[in-house]
Amino acid sequence: MVVIVVAGVLISSPRVRAHEDNDRNKDDRRIAQGFDAAPVPLNLEGKDRDLVGLGSYLVNVVASCNDCHSAGTATQFAPGGNPYASQPKMVNAATYLGGGRDFGQFPAAAPPFPHIISRNLTPDKTGRPEGGHTYAEFRRIMRTGVDLDHLHPNCSATVTTNCLPPPFNGDLLQIMPWPNYQSLTDHDLRAIYEYLRAVPCIAGPPAPSVLHNDCE
Repeated sequence: MVVIVVAGVLISSPRVRAHEDNDRNKDDRRIAQGFDAAPVPLNLEGKDRDLVGLGSYLVNVVASCNDCHSAGTATQFAPGGNPYASQPKMVNAATYLGGGRDFGQFPAAAPPFPHIISRNLTPDKTGRPEGGHTYAEFRRIMRTGVDLDHLHPNCSATVTTNCLPPPFNGDLLQIMPWPNYQSLTDHDLRAIYEYLRAVPCIAGPPAPSVLHNDCE
């Protein structure tokens, strides 16, 4: 009984309530800033609005995912909207999170090493991002770096092109900083996933390109 009373006192104390209020206010500010930072129209139908706003904050303000997951610096910004040219920033909606940036051959510019190209993060006709990945799959990618597309196998006696040599592991995404993102909370990952569900689909190049999305 004493423990219950003490716990009740602690939970209802002004210091605890103030801490909870501060956390709530911080989330509210990040959600609002996330909506301000979203560079494309968002489809909020059937989605958790607060998660979408927080996800936008994480994707656009914190991680700046479009820097890598667009077609490259030449088309990342709309004409007249390149901040590096002292222009008011305006992201190119036609390439936003559609992938296609070529980081060159990895780990060296020589055969048989593959070109590492950023993936299309936008939702397909299923409404799920990254070409139809479920949240469980998305969470696994972010936690472990697994490449579910298996684009770049390990080099071997029978695999000699478009492959990764030791010590690199072809089962894992290379260049993408998933070792940093794996420390995000489940709530943050859920918010990012919810935001990616809300952005417009980018069809990308024709199938069978891994960047292709069936938008309809």
